[in-house]
Amino acid sequence: MSRSEWESLCDGCAQCCLIKLEGDDGEGIFQTDVACRLLDLESCRCTRYQERSRLVPNCVTLHPGNVSQLPWMPKTCAYRLLSEGKELFDWHPLISGDPESVHAAGASVRDAVISETEVAADELEDHIIYKVEVEEV
Repeated sequence: MSRSEWESLCDGCAQCCLIKLEGDDGEGIFQTDVACRLLDLESCRCTRYQERSRLVPNCVTLHPGNVSQLPWMPKTCAYRLLSEGKELFDWHPLISGDPESVHAAGASVRDAVISETEVAADELEDHIIYKVEVEEV
């Protein structure tokens, strides 16, 4: 798969751009409703995509070799679905032909999150929305 084909798998949901917190003493991973400061909350796209790894050192660059090792990836994510041998959802832009279909399906973070620029670091725990369920393989 070429780099452009790989990149086209992103459905633009931006769920992977939400800040996750690791619990103390191996308690798990917790999802917040706080998005990376580089995320455009309307388009659900990174405003500095090419520079993201330099600007946000803990931003994970996805590749076929690491997707299966990221239990926090959403179950609707095309990268995760393909790594698990599953089909894409009908609302995925590659299937629907419409980049807005992910938002219309309610699968994106549009209108559901705030930017980390609006939250103090010591308040992130107040924004936990769920514990990531890790499936045993």
